Amino acid sequence: MFMQSGKQYAPQVASGKQRIFIHDQELDKGGYPQECPFNTSRAGKTCKLSQNMGLFDEPDRCQALPVALTREELESFHTPAYLDALQAAQEGKHDLAALAMGLGTADCPLFPGMYDYVRLAAGGTLTGARLILQGEADIVFNPSGGFHHAAAGSAAGFCYVNDVVIAADELARAGKRVLVLDIDVHHCEGVQEAFYERADVMTVSMHEGGKGFFPGTGFEDEIGTGPGEGFTANLPLPRGTHDAIYQEAFGETVLPLLRAFDPDVILLELGMDTLAGDPLAHLRLTNNTPADCLDLVLALGKPILATGGGGYNVPNTVRAWTLCWSVLCGDDQLHQELMIGMGGSMLQNTDWAGGLRDPARTMELDGRVEIDAEVRRVAAAIRAALFPRFGLK
Repeated sequence: MFMQSGKQYAPQVASGKQRIFIHDQELDKGGYPQECPFNTSRAGKTCKLSQNMGLFDEPDRCQALPVALTREELESFHTPAYLDALQAAQEGKHDLAALAMGLGTADCPLFPGMYDYVRLAAGGTLTGARLILQGEADIVFNPSGGFHHAAAGSAAGFCYVNDVVIAADELARAGKRVLVLDIDVHHCEGVQEAFYERADVMTVSMHEGGKGFFPGTGFEDEIGTGPGEGFTANLPLPRGTHDAIYQEAFGETVLPLLRAFDPDVILLELGMDTLAGDPLAHLRLTNNTPADCLDLVLALGKPILATGGGGYNVPNTVRAWTLCWSVLCGDDQLHQELMIGMGGSMLQNTDWAGGLRDPARTMELDGRVEIDAEVRRVAAAIRAALFPRFGLK
């Protein structure tokens, strides 16, 4: 059960390390304006569906509250001037300087309690990092996190504070080699910029590419600089990218890099705007792909700190995140069989009766040749640029 609001997490470990799902029911209240595509109900709905499916019933799983980020923790990455503007915006004070910092734009709207809301949502990721550092958890999922676009001094793309950077830096300062794996459909430019000159944090991103697609960064020639050269990898994907070619690129290019870097902790952004039908993107994945890729990452045997991210078709995102949590718990197959036997009735708002996983989708031949060729070109360029640095062929 959840702890009372305001109390820090004090885990009751039955035996061994826990798999911890971080959420606070306070995050289900208020939040981003209703007209904003970033729907904050997703995390609470994922938690409820996971509860309904018995995904917290085993002794090695529990739920925990996030601890809101303090000003000092925020300043480990963000500038004081930006944080002052963000806090003032919560109190209804907004000027041209704040607008220049990205506050009050269409994708970063102002709303009551915004500073406190994002401190709590983002705080769950740092809470998870500390649980891993303390040896109390080896799997943590904060679906309310994943604000990978925010820069040190500005907001962007629904992101006001960058929990991914703050948590990754905390892990790195504790002496951990950190790999940030981002499979959100949008490039993680805020994370990349923060670690672009560092070798202790590697950033790997698979995302929809193209100069006309937000944020317009993350091309394959962006591989880091100075001491960080070779520790950034970007796989920009063309519109229409489908399961088979995505999984090929992941298996042949991303997975070898993960193994070669050999991180102590993997910080994984599980944006679900890669799924077919997302209103803000153009890839054509089923939720089988992020789940299967997650299964491969899990097999590496590393602690995983997972966050949410994008995903603007709410029912699809909730189902996909619940599926990913079941994979993280090692329960995917068991609950898949259960859901099929029940006709998928527990899912309520889906027209697919086969459980959490989407039905397989075959990409029509029209356009597939060009899509596959482009993905393979990008993947080959990444291998040529980075594999020799890690002794890979």
